[in-house]
Amino acid sequence: MTQARPDEPAIVLEDVRKRYGDVQAVAGISLTVGRGEFFGVLGPNGAGKTTLIEIVEGLREADSGSVSVLGLPPWPRNMALLPRLGVQTQSSAFFTRLTAREHLSTVAALYGVGRQGVERTLSMVGLLGQADIRVEVLSGGQRQRLAIASALVHGPELIFLDEPTAALDPQARRDLWKVLRALKGEGRTIVYTTHHLDEAEALCDRVAIVVAGSVVALDSPGRLVGAAKAPTRLLVPADRITVERAERIEGADRVCVEGDSVVIETRAAGPVLAAVGEVAGLDGVRTRTATLEDVYLELTGSEQHA
Repeated sequence: MTQARPDEPAIVLEDVRKRYGDVQAVAGISLTVGRGEFFGVLGPNGAGKTTLIEIVEGLREADSGSVSVLGLPPWPRNMALLPRLGVQTQSSAFFTRLTAREHLSTVAALYGVGRQGVERTLSMVGLLGQADIRVEVLSGGQRQRLAIASALVHGPELIFLDEPTAALDPQARRDLWKVLRALKGEGRTIVYTTHHLDEAEALCDRVAIVVAGSVVALDSPGRLVGAAKAPTRLLVPADRITVERAERIEGADRVCVEGDSVVIETRAAGPVLAAVGEVAGLDGVRTRTATLEDVYLELTGSEQHA
């Protein structure tokens, strides 16, 4: 098996374009994903994320531009790349009449992986307790974990995960975060699409935000948030301050009521917080700083990201 050099990027795209009729799904995207990087691809539905990822995976041919994956072109379908890639999609196929262990063993056999690797991967995704249950009986969240196990069982260098935590409960979601961080710690490269922006902020080294087929922002979550200069929000119990009194505080840019809180938006958090303390005390006051979600909503013009 040909291995990419350690200093060679995992993915290089140069001016990649793809059109479907009148729709420009990918409009000249150029980017590089480094080896061992946890890279997020974000954007509203219909932005071109899926088409872009399928081009990188070798499932679609770009109309123009160049694509390199682990130092090789993925199209035409490159059989030398397949054992080095792990792919989990939202529409993963299963052998539903098999048990979870039998299904994963079948997938593993295609890559020459033995029983030990199957058991280790079932344990990694938290499915050992359901290993002997038929796939058709598994819950949606358990099937999601089995799809992820199928992408990981052969120890791929480059892993593509599409909304991997979509059907998971909060605890299972956090457990998967640990698995993904461990994979990154082993030097694997992960390309990750998600609508959970808190997840992208917590896990990704860098994110690309895609809108209408173009990358509108590309950087680490921290730098994107810092550059946005979004206001801080102070949530004050509504029984402690009125909207009118909050509006008179110097530095309060916007005041509104949300539930049982008066919300003060400000770009001078320190002085405003001190003023709130003098007027209403600080007990129960909550502070919300800018997040990746704020940046995303500003760049996409979306009112929601689901």
